[in-house]
Amino acid sequence: MSILKEALESGKFGVTAEMAPPKGYDFTEQMESAELLKGKVHAVNVTDMQSASLKATGLGLCIKLKQAGVEPILQMTGRDRNRMALMGDALAAASFGIDTMLALTGDHPVVGDCKESKPVYDLDSVGILKMLTEMEQTNCDCGGNELAGGAPKFYKGASVTPVYEPVYLQINKLRQKVEAGAMYIQTQGIFDLEVFKRFLDMVDSVGIKTHIMAGIIPLKSAGMAKYMNENVPGIAVPQDMIDRLAAAAAEGKEKGVKGLPTQLGIEMAAEMIAKIKDEHLCDGVHIMAIGAEKNVPKILDKAGLAI
Repeated sequence: MSILKEALESGKFGVTAEMAPPKGYDFTEQMESAELLKGKVHAVNVTDMQSASLKATGLGLCIKLKQAGVEPILQMTGRDRNRMALMGDALAAASFGIDTMLALTGDHPVVGDCKESKPVYDLDSVGILKMLTEMEQTNCDCGGNELAGGAPKFYKGASVTPVYEPVYLQINKLRQKVEAGAMYIQTQGIFDLEVFKRFLDMVDSVGIKTHIMAGIIPLKSAGMAKYMNENVPGIAVPQDMIDRLAAAAAEGKEKGVKGLPTQLGIEMAAEMIAKIKDEHLCDGVHIMAIGAEKNVPKILDKAGLAI
């Protein structure tokens, strides 16, 4: 049984992290981070060529994590593979005991680093969820052919962007994902809890029932925050956070101390996690450290959170 499913459905506060496969074939750095995350999180999302940037496949890293005793979440995007390839990956994942996944549509290759790649988009995130749900219900593949030994069962998830205009479009897409089989939801990074609360109230008001995990992105600098505000849809870092990071950088420069903005980002992330848990806002958090996965245990310790 999916460890994340067991946690969320038993009422525990779910905690997941995220890591990307390498741009190459050496998984050493990822596995070092995995050792630090072991016992600290319920599962680790493995990104699927995030931002359309070429990396080793997510399935490969998921297998490595599973073998190392870390529960992986296989992210699957519709950008690069048709339904046959997606289902083939799902069956291969199941053979290694990987039973938790998250469906995404995927960024267009034009924003990535292999711009001449042709997008597939046979299925979007809703289509991937529907396909896997139908497979589970019928024991058949995407062509209606019976699967040898029956179909595997996945704990299926999806994403949502709370900061979006008009927000009703995200609410409607969230409903479609849940109806297609999504049993848990991880959000885009949030930085304003009041905005997040209003989004959760809207979800409740329309009767959508699912487990929601708040996306947490530890900020490393004022420049990083500004860049995300300008370039990442659905991200809105408040100006006061940017000012605090800039002040930390100025203090570090004056005192000759490195890393103060990163340390502040860790503290702000921990504060937000603690508030989310203490106020019972949602069912858990999903920490996207963006290459700094080794900081996740520090964040959880500062938040006073243990699984």
